Amino acid sequence: MAKTEQRNGLELQGNTQKLTDSNGKSSSNGPDPEVNGSIPEQTQVDKYGFTGGAQQSAGELAEEVPIAVLRQREAKWLEMLNSWDKWMAKKHNKVKERCQKGIPPSLRGRAWLYLTGAKVKREQNKGRFEELDIQPGDPKWVDVIERDLHRQFPFHEMFAARGGHGSQDLFRVLKAYTLHRPEEGYCQAQAPVAAVLLMHMPAEDAFWVLVQICEKYLPGYYSTGLEAIQLDGEILYALLRRVSPVAHRHLKKHKLEPILYMTEWFMCAFSRTLPWSSVLRVWDMFLCEGVKILFRVGLVLLKCMLGTQEKVKSCQGLYETMELLKKIQPQYTREGFLVLEIIDLSVSEKDIEKEHQAQLRRWKESRGDLSCKSPPRMHGAKAIMAAEPPSRQELRQRPTIIVQSPLASKTEAPPEDEVKGSKKAAKENGHTTILPPDGIINLGDPSPTFQHTTTQGSKESLSSAEHDTYL
Repeated sequence: MAKTEQRNGLELQGNTQKLTDSNGKSSSNGPDPEVNGSIPEQTQVDKYGFTGGAQQSAGELAEEVPIAVLRQREAKWLEMLNSWDKWMAKKHNKVKERCQKGIPPSLRGRAWLYLTGAKVKREQNKGRFEELDIQPGDPKWVDVIERDLHRQFPFHEMFAARGGHGSQDLFRVLKAYTLHRPEEGYCQAQAPVAAVLLMHMPAEDAFWVLVQICEKYLPGYYSTGLEAIQLDGEILYALLRRVSPVAHRHLKKHKLEPILYMTEWFMCAFSRTLPWSSVLRVWDMFLCEGVKILFRVGLVLLKCMLGTQEKVKSCQGLYETMELLKKIQPQYTREGFLVLEIIDLSVSEKDIEKEHQAQLRRWKESRGDLSCKSPPRMHGAKAIMAAEPPSRQELRQRPTIIVQSPLASKTEAPPEDEVKGSKKAAKENGHTTILPPDGIINLGDPSPTFQHTTTQGSKESLSSAEHDTYL
């Protein structure tokens, strides 16, 4: 087991990399990103907002969903979001299946807000983020956060310019978390997680989703000593013995501790490891089903890279194996391949909890009690909702809209169980619009301007007042 310092940081054996550094000095796997600057007008921007770097989309790595299918999925997700408690209680498997297929990009931010329970958390703590936002923050953490800002996805248009709206919102979210949880402070691995969230939602929503990830999905991951991530490393290693005995024997032979290769994977939820299309699909499933998805991704990558005798022959030592795991071959991270492998791999919450208890016993025998007592881990959206049942008012959308896509009606009608709408439904211009309590919203035919914003998305920082419809 690698030794860690008793602070929010991680020293890797034989490696100067740190995922948390109270001195503000850090490096990432691979070359340091370029210092942020403005994006030249002629620069090519991919559909995710990247202008270059490892995350820039390569067309062949991402799956293209036909526009008619996308419109159908949007209509189904809008219906689910309007009756979220009923869907989670009675049709959770359908929600899980739709997350596995991929949440429509236009609704991803709102779906993540509901899956994590952050929507309810925000409603229960109205004004809390604004209260934290106006506070100056602890100078110790403020200084480290400011020095980390330019390292987060510097090739994304939101974070390309120093002092731009993306960097400002990232600072606000991370500073607010240090005030919300002063006993934890700031961990550098939280920055890319918060940055991914800000690409999909306003700062206040991103803050509450970050809170839920840190407290419910990955409790203890960002605390002093990083004991939780070390335990999960041992769980991953134990599960690997069943999934890929060859890979397990190779890592054991070369005494390659799990914390050396899986720390960034898990703490950053693979946001710095996979192509962007794969990152988003993994996050859709992770926020629905919980940490078992991160374990499955890690196991799939280890099995693919080290799962046969031929593959392990090419890396005869610890250093060679580490280099191999730093540069996962693209055929194994491709969206279509990876998602199917994750779904097919049989690793359940029960498997993880059983191994967690075994590792806890071993930890106590060799080290005594954990120094950081973390709350119990919640395995996904259903567990979070069951633990803290929300009221209908807390789940209510403003505005509340359900739209039946005109394109969907021309292709294939959705199943009967998915088109049951409210009794208030009124037919207008070929659309089915649910009348919200505050009044009628008539979408009408989308104008060219509306169609453009549908595909391109907003490049500005959004307000959390939910005035946009995310269609």
